[in-house]
Amino acid sequence: MQTLTSTKSQKFFRNLLVSKDIEVMKRSLLCVSTLSIGLTLWFVAAPMAHASDKINGNAVYEVGELFELGIQLSYLLLLLGFLGVGTFFVIRQVLVRRELDLSAKELQEQVRSGDASATEYFELGAVMLRRKFYPAAIKYLLQAIEKWDGDDQDLAQVYNALGVSFVLDGKLDKGITQFETAVKLQPGYVTAWNNLGDAYEKKKEFKAALKAFEEVLLFDPNNKVARPRRDALKEKVEMLRGVPVKSKER
Repeated sequence: MQTLTSTKSQKFFRNLLVSKDIEVMKRSLLCVSTLSIGLTLWFVAAPMAHASDKINGNAVYEVGELFELGIQLSYLLLLLGFLGVGTFFVIRQVLVRRELDLSAKELQEQVRSGDASATEYFELGAVMLRRKFYPAAIKYLLQAIEKWDGDDQDLAQVYNALGVSFVLDGKLDKGITQFETAVKLQPGYVTAWNNLGDAYEKKKEFKAALKAFEEVLLFDPNNKVARPRRDALKEKVEMLRGVPVKSKER
């Protein structure tokens, strides 16, 4: 399920790292580096020590030893690669979570003060949506709509986010209503059209879903989300009508 964040809300997703976060990153990377160096020395030293005992062996055996060493080093590099990627994603998730927590805290304080604007309610709703607190997201997005005094095209993004929140909270019909409002306010809003098609498909209303994805392709003919979904739904709708579907090979 896609959602498009307002450009105004991007200011709340700035770099919020503090010295403590940087220190955590340094310690994590230091641990991985130390482990990597230790593993490298162990893998390299063991075969070399064994090879030194066999220094006077025949040449064929020495070539075999070198070949085995190469295999071991390849496995080591692969292991280090997995460790590096895993560490990167763990640190990234921790920092994203902290960034969202800090953004939510700042925005909630603004709301409690009574000085929050419609845009700030929207931003807080978007943060709650990303944190998967769907009832809270719905609450703040509804308040944003109630207070909205800006452009209708920006308001369409609020309705889209509200629709996503309803759908993820298991309220398909309410989500569909919000997506339909979003595309009325902004007919070329392909993200909302895609979300509308997805919601209709979840509801087993395939004709309505097909129409939504076809609308996407009117505005964006190469849309990578809508095109395969449109093709699959077209075959499904034709089969439900009892029309034989030609295979792609034919």
